[in-house]
Amino acid sequence: MNETIGQVEILKKIKTKNVRNKCIILVVLLLVFMAAGTGLLLSVEDLDFVHAFYCVVATLTGLGYIDKCFSTTGGRVFALFWILLGTLYVAQLLFTFALLHTERRQRSLVKWVLKRKTTAFDLQEADFDGDGIVVC
Repeated sequence: MNETIGQVEILKKIKTKNVRNKCIILVVLLLVFMAAGTGLLLSVEDLDFVHAFYCVVATLTGLGYIDKCFSTTGGRVFALFWILLGTLYVAQLLFTFALLHTERRQRSLVKWVLKRKTTAFDLQEADFDGDGIVVC
């Protein structure tokens, strides 16, 4: 705990926490989005809970099978907007998960590089112009 943290390190930590918080918010919103779709299928389409939830998951994951889910006019109107927004939302969620994974992987690589001892070979490789001098 006796380390000095500069402004750059603090900004990096804040950015990582922002991505993690965004992932959490997107997962919660996905659950709300799924609940709204399930609720509509339960009320408008008169499906049982398991079938309604199955249709919601199949629709949002792009598997299809919506021909038996949205059979009424009201259900199909809702489906027009719900499917478009749901597809974009799931894509954003997957992108954010990938971004979080990439940042974590990059931090572990940086930690590994910083803990590694510098060898003579590393210094030779850092001499790009071959004059025997490594310039920072």
